[in-house]
Amino acid sequence: MGKLNLANLKKTIYYLRRNGLKNTWYAARERMEEKNALPYSFVPITEEEAASQRKTSEDMRVTFSVAVPTYHTKEEQLREMIESVLDQTYPKWELMLADASSDDSVKNVVKTYTDERIKYVRLEKNAGISENTNRAIEQATGEYIGLLDHDDVLTQDALYEMASAIENGKKAGIEVKLLYSDEDKCNGDRTQYFEPHQKEDFNLDLFLSNNYICHFMVLESELIKELKFRKEYDGAQDYDLALRAVSELLEHEEQIAHIGKVLYHWRCHADSTAQNPQSKQYAYEAGKRAVQAFADRHGYKAQAEHLKHLGFYRLEYKENPLKTRADLGAVGGKLIKKGKIAGGRISRQGDVYYGDLPAVFSGPFHRAVLQQNAEAVDIRCIQMKEECYSLFEEIVGVPYRETVIRENSGKNAEEQRIFDVSLLPTDSDFEGISIALGKALKEAGYRILWEPNLQKYV
Repeated sequence: MGKLNLANLKKTIYYLRRNGLKNTWYAARERMEEKNALPYSFVPITEEEAASQRKTSEDMRVTFSVAVPTYHTKEEQLREMIESVLDQTYPKWELMLADASSDDSVKNVVKTYTDERIKYVRLEKNAGISENTNRAIEQATGEYIGLLDHDDVLTQDALYEMASAIENGKKAGIEVKLLYSDEDKCNGDRTQYFEPHQKEDFNLDLFLSNNYICHFMVLESELIKELKFRKEYDGAQDYDLALRAVSELLEHEEQIAHIGKVLYHWRCHADSTAQNPQSKQYAYEAGKRAVQAFADRHGYKAQAEHLKHLGFYRLEYKENPLKTRADLGAVGGKLIKKGKIAGGRISRQGDVYYGDLPAVFSGPFHRAVLQQNAEAVDIRCIQMKEECYSLFEEIVGVPYRETVIRENSGKNAEEQRIFDVSLLPTDSDFEGISIALGKALKEAGYRILWEPNLQKYV
């Protein structure tokens, strides 16, 4: 939120203890610059749009179950959550409330609603968020199940947008099985909305770095009932579930759909991980274990590690990932010029991701320091899989040959091997060549890994 308050002060002190004064200074500088960004205001759909969606919904057949574990939920927040579902423009849903409260506070609130689509299940005991949510999932009857926290709210068009994506997938011959939307955060009384998270379409290695899918996530009922939540990952149960779902869908990534619209408001209060990272340190440890489990399952030969910012991870490979991951065709790093990012991950249109960002900054949502897949990477800082050498020569026009650089500046710099760009004329169209190579690798079925720790100074 960019405000100097007790919560932000606590976060800063905790960051200082973990990462030292120098890194804290860089983080504070970056936070101050973020305050100069354009203000954000959530804009709900208009009454006309809502009416149109209700009309269109009449011809749509998808059914949803919204699963919510409740536990001594505050009445005001419980009502706001329930009413955000009641207010949906898409009507084919049921709200599954699995209540582990030790009293009747939640039950008494639910009884004031007469809509038969609201289903209340009283649990015998509080078995933790994973097991409690599983009880709601087991009794859900919808074709798809959406996950909603008991103190958060959906936007009015959340289920309509999900249903539309599923229907459009069917028309294209795709059975969508995992869907997620953009999200934002709100304060306790929902008078302020901030930190809109405009997410990427599915990006495997970015997802292994952070649970950017998060809210609002909807899964095909059969898939989620087969996988279920795992109690040993409480705190990061959504991340673990999504990682295992992704693992099942890796050969059919078209079944993973991103809806580029804010459909979920994540409420921040003093005890939430959104506001206070220390409140659930165990959640970040569980998240790291979930990433490690994915890496082990797929034979990555890598160790999951925490980054400076809690909830963000990286895989430290025991050897070059090009040798252990069959899906990778290339690894690319970033170019640094005069202390700023000058090249690295680039789009098919030639835009440089994180361009002009100071190299000591982590960027929006810390993405500039996260491993991630790329459509293309700058050929001046690239490593190729040996099986792709012939493809490289076909596209680039010269054989692939490596040269040695230092990964980082300074006394403890490590040596890295990258393509010897001196084989190309100095006036070459590096951008065009990089994009053409990225396209060829994708068509050949390979991913490109952007590795922010691989750096070339130019």
